[in-house]
Amino acid sequence: MNNRASDPKPWKLIKQESGPSLKVFASRFEYRLNPRNGKELKCLILDSKDWVNVVALTPAKETVLVKQFRFGSASVTIEIPGGVIDPGESHAEAAKRELREETGFSGGNWTYLGASEPNPAILNNLCHHWLAEDVVLNHTVSPDEGEDITVITASLEEIKEAVSSGQMRHALAIAGLAKVFDLRTSVER
Repeated sequence: MNNRASDPKPWKLIKQESGPSLKVFASRFEYRLNPRNGKELKCLILDSKDWVNVVALTPAKETVLVKQFRFGSASVTIEIPGGVIDPGESHAEAAKRELREETGFSGGNWTYLGASEPNPAILNNLCHHWLAEDVVLNHTVSPDEGEDITVITASLEEIKEAVSSGQMRHALAIAGLAKVFDLRTSVER
């Protein structure tokens, strides 16, 4: 993709101030100058550690998924396993740990799929996506204090139906799955 003279330019940082400290995020406000109109805008930034998620496939080619309550949507979601990278931990180590803790599955062959920006409008972190093939159930589940998880497995067709019907809507889970599978159920041309 080529840059053009009319492309948006970075906004000049005028000042920053701390916001409230939150459990998972630190918040701050930045005052930036819009280069298009010269107006100052106060922006909320949530500072976060990077995250990981894992598309984990069993030897039978079933995908390991988790169901859990999410506070933001006040609903139970269907997702791929994942979480926050701990201090001093690589994203590869975090992916293996999160899969083991949340699902009890481990082992297999691991491939890094790249990273996504969860929401660059307000977040400054990345979500690293991993593929784990031929994982097996070796451990008991050990969720974090703030988690209550049910582990399920699903075929590709079941995942496509869940995405198509809106039963699975978690954007980062869908982004990870889309790096492995074609999730389209039909395409009209």
